[in-house]
Amino acid sequence: MFDVVFGNSASTPPANRSRRSFLRVGGLSALGWSATSLLRHEAQANDQANLRATAKSVVLIYVGGGMSHIDTFDLKPAAPTEIRGKFKPIATNVSGLHICEHLPNLSQMMDQVCLVRSGAHSNTHHETATNWVLSGRFGSPFGDWPALGAVAAHEFGLHGKIPPYVAIPLNPFFTWELGKSAYLGGRYESFKAGDPNEANYRVRDLTPTESLPELRLQRRRSFLHTVDQLARQIEGSDQLAAYDQYQQNAAAMVLSGQARKAFAIEEEADALRDRYGRNTFGQSCLLARRLIEAGVRFTTIHFANWDHHSAVFDQLEAKLPMFDLGLSAFLKDLEQRGLLDETLVVCMGEFGRTPKINKDSGRDHWSQAASMLFAGAGVRTGQVVGATDREGAYVTQRPISPEDVGYSILTSLGIIPHKQLQTPDGRPVEILETGRRIEEIFV
Repeated sequence: MFDVVFGNSASTPPANRSRRSFLRVGGLSALGWSATSLLRHEAQANDQANLRATAKSVVLIYVGGGMSHIDTFDLKPAAPTEIRGKFKPIATNVSGLHICEHLPNLSQMMDQVCLVRSGAHSNTHHETATNWVLSGRFGSPFGDWPALGAVAAHEFGLHGKIPPYVAIPLNPFFTWELGKSAYLGGRYESFKAGDPNEANYRVRDLTPTESLPELRLQRRRSFLHTVDQLARQIEGSDQLAAYDQYQQNAAAMVLSGQARKAFAIEEEADALRDRYGRNTFGQSCLLARRLIEAGVRFTTIHFANWDHHSAVFDQLEAKLPMFDLGLSAFLKDLEQRGLLDETLVVCMGEFGRTPKINKDSGRDHWSQAASMLFAGAGVRTGQVVGATDREGAYVTQRPISPEDVGYSILTSLGIIPHKQLQTPDGRPVEILETGRRIEEIFV
């Protein structure tokens, strides 16, 4: 008879502890538990015991292409000319903290964010690195692991009235940067919101069907009937089941005034829209605020084209004012509406840029150092976490990995990172294999 022990083993006498631990593992192995599964089970139990959700929703601002950390949030004014670049640092409202001169609005809000200067990993390919940082797991460029937003959609469920995971805007050339659902299936893909800065903006699939001509309505009904008949002839198909649920949820959203109203950015006052900036990023931030109010759990804002291999300073002079205006307005608006305390805002890209300026006056891919911003729910603000060396090349204090960021985002939502999900073939897979909560960032 094996001695199987549950609960706290602290009361076990030291002399007997190793024998009892051995018998404990042996007994559970006989019941179908391996040592690995036991440790995993204990890790999940510890995660559950220590888990304290601080965020109702997450907004991930993804600066796709790789923002230059050394020209924005981690300037090195004492470095040689070929490294420090042309931008000057300006003081912020946090004593001793300086950031780029082209971020004047954010410079007066650094007491409301946590600046991380020590993001680091080992991959410099856009696709692979993007999937890594958006999912918290390293894989192929094709997205082997579900994005954090897809995990959130899976864990919180699809309730029909409002999509749980939204990506703004829809960029057909960079859909891999918006995050995939991988083995979770199509029903947990992000809802693509399009570009809210377009004239007469309307969200695809949320336009009421009543506005369609009768002939098109008849054709649509006929097509759906044909697909439905085919589905009835095939049983056990997860894809068809996913399609059926996806169709039902899509139909519910089309009929839902709540969903249509959430995306009706034209209802906002012109003065407020101007404050965010009349550009795709600014209006994406404003739309994200509306989605938070409507109950969307995870929103990804994709601010693309930071891949500045040439003329980096000219391009940053054009992009940084939009970033500065949109993000500062977003944080102020959230705070004024009482939403910031329950919304985790994370701003990051897939990597940073090379410290040395290249022959084309640009900076190339660099994964050894990057800057990130955290704000909102549970974040300890007005501080800097981590540091890089004198040239901004390598992390010298508190390296933070994509796994750590993913772990922190999930736990903020109350999701256990080591929880096992099921692949379509029934294989159990942990959401995250490694990583730990970035304790310095959170209260």
